Amino acid sequence: MTRRGRITTLTVTTLAGALMACAALAHITPPVVLVSDREAVIGLLTGARRFFVREVRLTGEERQAIQKQFGWTPEEDFYRFYLGRGADGQLVAATTFVTEFTVHGPVRVAVGLAPDGKVKGATVVELTEETYPWVKPLIDQNFTKSYVGQGSRGTFKAEARGVDSMGQFYGQVIASLIQRAAILYDVGIVKHGGAG
Repeated sequence: MTRRGRITTLTVTTLAGALMACAALAHITPPVVLVSDREAVIGLLTGARRFFVREVRLTGEERQAIQKQFGWTPEEDFYRFYLGRGADGQLVAATTFVTEFTVHGPVRVAVGLAPDGKVKGATVVELTEETYPWVKPLIDQNFTKSYVGQGSRGTFKAEARGVDSMGQFYGQVIASLIQRAAILYDVGIVKHGGAG
């Protein structure tokens, strides 16, 4: 084997070893879909007869204002709201999906909001197999119900009962996601003239 051939073989072997080491360090677990997006939207837009989609793109100033006021900086290019209107054309509710990427994988929540921006309901729609055992006790106790009626400036502290520290951690992640949805609604929909 030539010197050049040995160097190429060594390089390929080194790269392959590095990739295998990276794969061993990452512990990505498969997603668990608890509720389909369609089911979540329909369930959170109860009473709506017509459905529309509205994409919200935040300006740099809006992102900075949210960060300053709430300590969170929206990272997405745009956020999609599903608007439900009654037979009379009036807004019944809006739903959006928000996600937090944790060390154990993403947690995705659908949040329903009343026309005034108050939470109507929230549903954990997707997480990972690894996080499921920590979140299931929260789902079983209908944990998200305690945030119904709160607006973006509400108290979104985890109030889970009978769960371990990881359950408390994920309870706070979910509570924060619900608040983020309310913030996005206030800034992206209400501030820009409502859902008209």
